[in-house]
Amino acid sequence: MKVLVTGATGYVGSAVRDALRLAAHHVIGLARSLRSQAVLEAAGYEALRGDLTDLDLLRAAAAAADGVIHAGLAPGPEAGAVDRAAVEALLGALKGSGKPFIYTSGVWVYGDTRGSMAGEVSMLHTPAHVAWRPAVEELVLASKPHGVQGTVLRPGVVYGRRGGFVAAMFRDAREHGAVKLVGDGANHWSTIHADDLAELYLRVLAEPAAGELFVACGGSPQPVRKIALAVTRACGIEGKIDVVPLDQARAALGPMADCLVLDQRVGSTKATRYFGWSAHQPSIFDAIFSGSYLSA
Repeated sequence: MKVLVTGATGYVGSAVRDALRLAAHHVIGLARSLRSQAVLEAAGYEALRGDLTDLDLLRAAAAAADGVIHAGLAPGPEAGAVDRAAVEALLGALKGSGKPFIYTSGVWVYGDTRGSMAGEVSMLHTPAHVAWRPAVEELVLASKPHGVQGTVLRPGVVYGRRGGFVAAMFRDAREHGAVKLVGDGANHWSTIHADDLAELYLRVLAEPAAGELFVACGGSPQPVRKIALAVTRACGIEGKIDVVPLDQARAALGPMADCLVLDQRVGSTKATRYFGWSAHQPSIFDAIFSGSYLSA
């Protein structure tokens, strides 16, 4: 298949594009800068120069593709508005085609799960940073009657492939001699390895589940402080953690700071039932102690 991938040089998008190529699909990666274009072309991918605000470009590219994976996100405070307009353009171009469209959301839309396990049908208490996301999810899910095989994925906190928040913890440890932690770290993260997540995209692309939403998490939710302590141990600075008060983190990170302290216990077997998918990559702790982060 010829697959249009937005965010093809991003963290999730790069894992997806690599998995697509290994499965013999042809990837067209949206490249919002000359640097991104060069990265894609150097790796042997077809690059489409433009960004998520280029709606005519998106429509033409989607219409010419056999499927679309939307893993991109515009930077800045207008991210939500840009995302909605881009999704509307992509879905409009695919209307009546029967082609798959996979939208990347995330577990942050649940907000704090208050000690309970959340799944696809759980209530949402969406924080301000991603308040726009559920409405865009609904656009995708509602595209089924219009001839689009729209599916929504809600990944957990992604790790592996030298990226994500774990990579930031390693940078803190190496550059500052301590891992910075927003809050006390007693809250839980539900996680997923980037390669496991990419495999789920492939399963959905091959057997579209129109109008369905799937949680993508692997293993048990883990306390963030436990993850941070593992990084300090791996870096030889065991126990060295700098706690950043939430107010101070908000000043630096804006509303994203509130997402970092969410206590989230999220999981589901729905993707297993539909696609036979399950997480099999190393756990977050195996990745910390023996994975790609050590050689980053």
